[in-house]
Amino acid sequence: MTTNISFSDFDCYKVAPVSFSSPCACPSRPSFCKPFPRPRASLEFNRLRFVLHGQKGLLRISKSSSLARRHIVAVAHAEPDRIDGKEPEEEVEGGQQLSFQEDPISEQRHKKSQLKKRIVFGLGIGITGGIIVMAGGWVFTVAVAACIFVGAREYFELVRSRGITAGMTPPPRYVSRICSVICALMPILCLYFGQLDVTTTFSAFILAITLLLQRGSPRFSQLSSAIFGLFYVGYLPCFWVKLRCGLAVPAINTGKSCSLAEIGARWPFLLGGQAHWTVGLVATLISMSSIIAADTYAFLGGKAFGKTPLTNISPKKTWEGTIMGLGGCIATSVILSKILCWPSSMISAIAFGFLNFLGSVFGDLTESMIKRDAGVKDSGSLIPGHGGLLDRVDSYIFSGALAYSFIKAFMPLYGV
Repeated sequence: MTTNISFSDFDCYKVAPVSFSSPCACPSRPSFCKPFPRPRASLEFNRLRFVLHGQKGLLRISKSSSLARRHIVAVAHAEPDRIDGKEPEEEVEGGQQLSFQEDPISEQRHKKSQLKKRIVFGLGIGITGGIIVMAGGWVFTVAVAACIFVGAREYFELVRSRGITAGMTPPPRYVSRICSVICALMPILCLYFGQLDVTTTFSAFILAITLLLQRGSPRFSQLSSAIFGLFYVGYLPCFWVKLRCGLAVPAINTGKSCSLAEIGARWPFLLGGQAHWTVGLVATLISMSSIIAADTYAFLGGKAFGKTPLTNISPKKTWEGTIMGLGGCIATSVILSKILCWPSSMISAIAFGFLNFLGSVFGDLTESMIKRDAGVKDSGSLIPGHGGLLDRVDSYIFSGALAYSFIKAFMPLYGV
């Protein structure tokens, strides 16, 4: 029952303010309850409503009132000399349930806006990435180096976050910056020298010396997090450079694919000059397209059929969505292999798609584990609607190494 009461009626009650900074009143201090102060004339008290529940009353403030910003919930009792510890708690819970909630219409608009940003920026990234992959050479390598630098900065910010530093000592900030620069230089060195063994070993040695000679007492956690960052955001992404630029064997018969040959022959000089349809180019296009398909089908399958959680690391991922992602990834790999005439074997195309899917899933889960320990939702806010750069490229970190290793080791003559 809801009724309006005058201010004179308030004098017969004592009001226990139970929700200002804590959700419940202290039952051991009944003297805390004081008469309700007479309000100022400037406030609009005709918008107050007094809701009666048996012997208890709940003071509520309408949404349009100037007091709504304070979110004050008070409980008035007909028995001023007795305060039961349980009753205010129960009443406060009811008051919280009746408190102001976010407008569902505005929330829905916000979700639509985020989805729109996600689609627009996703398409922009996809088109730009396709042009960069087609260009190859120094254009592709510089783009990979830029992504590695940004990803390394985000990684070390996660390592320095409050959630991770509670259990370990992060490397100093200057060491993080040195490691980020080293990671960014690794793909360029890989392009011109073709190998990463010496570069990685020398970089790890430099990091170890820097940490051991720092002031204070060096910790093993500093060395381990820095070396893992060197491997995770530096060494592994360089395999995309080895895949795209290192496998220069022609992948298709230009007589059967004249349109593709014309596109490669007319490629602008500023974007790398004439593009040859090599195994590296075709494998990179198929691998990246398969990963995009895996993420898309996994998202749609999880929304439509997802019921069984995949792992506690990422509660939103489900087995149903994962199976849909696997099917979409393999199907994309097989279809593109027929269009681009590589690889020549159906079994190789299926295995290639399966490996891309494994790299995608475990790369995503690895970054989710780091974010969970850091206590953050996104690795950054660089891309609107997507979060940080690591949130977008986590599926590609392991996939490049798996694709390159599979082609070199298990596909005679690179699958031609």
